[in-house]
Amino acid sequence: MTGWSPRGHLVGSYGLPALAVLLFLAFSLALPDTFPTRDNVSSILSNQSIPALLALGATVPIATGKFDLSLGYGLGLAHVLVMYLVVETGTPWPAACLGVAAGGALAGAVNGIVVEFARIDSFIATLGTGSIMYALTGWLTDGSRIVPGPGGLPSSFTALYDGRFLGLPLPAFYVLAATVVLWVVLERLPFGRYLYVAGSNPRAAAVLGIPTRRYSVYAFATSGLLTGIAGVLLAAQQQIGNPSVGLDYLLPAFVGALLGSTTVRPGRANAIGTLVAVGVLAVGLAGIGQLGADFWATPLFNGGTLLAAVGLAGYSARRRLRTRAAADGPAPPSGDGPPRPPAHHQPPAQP
Repeated sequence: MTGWSPRGHLVGSYGLPALAVLLFLAFSLALPDTFPTRDNVSSILSNQSIPALLALGATVPIATGKFDLSLGYGLGLAHVLVMYLVVETGTPWPAACLGVAAGGALAGAVNGIVVEFARIDSFIATLGTGSIMYALTGWLTDGSRIVPGPGGLPSSFTALYDGRFLGLPLPAFYVLAATVVLWVVLERLPFGRYLYVAGSNPRAAAVLGIPTRRYSVYAFATSGLLTGIAGVLLAAQQQIGNPSVGLDYLLPAFVGALLGSTTVRPGRANAIGTLVAVGVLAVGLAGIGQLGADFWATPLFNGGTLLAAVGLAGYSARRRLRTRAAADGPAPPSGDGPPRPPAHHQPPAQP
């Protein structure tokens, strides 16, 4: 009988973090002058902050068994909206940033309502709402970029991305804070347990009295909030409003979220696993970039990793089911057991 394997548990839980370390060591040996440097690490942390926030946003609906394909469109709309409010209308940047973050949460809630109450598959629903977001982005920009005037953007606004704390880029701390909050909420609070139950067994959730529709809307709203925050950071990074930039971030976000579900808590989406997966992708992309790979290496790496992530997630889920079935033992026979002979046919007791 196949039971729980400590070695298999360790590989499943910590194999991806070990891979990140091995990749970093391998690229450090291949590129000793450029890769294991403080500047390179800082560049990786800052450049991957926006994909990391989006991947964390994608993680929450995945916990409920849903997918939010509007992430890339929402990112494009959010960063263009920040630039429009600050540059075109003169709105103070703190108010613009808070408004866009709140708007992202509202847009996410609309996604959840469309999915749960209109009964539309999450793939189709979020693809449709994402297309509407893209249309709004084009309407705001009239198909062109939003460029600040000669004075540029306020330095306090651009410091949201360019600033440093304890010698590290500020965006890395935003990602760390978001990861910690999501980890506590998903793993330690009833809210997270309800999301996981609703995603793994909706019927059981209904029997337990969990309002699955409401929690699905909450999950999409959280995804939208993180997308709005990522859009604010993207505006502070690029300092122009580019209506077509958001779609480039969609695939890396889902790669990170799906690959993260294969580690730390194998078989289910989790915040720390997502962060580890984004780290693996960041180290891999930085390494192949410094080795002089062609432009098509990045989408090839992301696409191949996505396929591997989906395959590993499916394997992990099947392995958990087999292990659970083996631990439960063979199913009892139907009925009350095999028929017994009448009492007068039983052999007499031996002395």
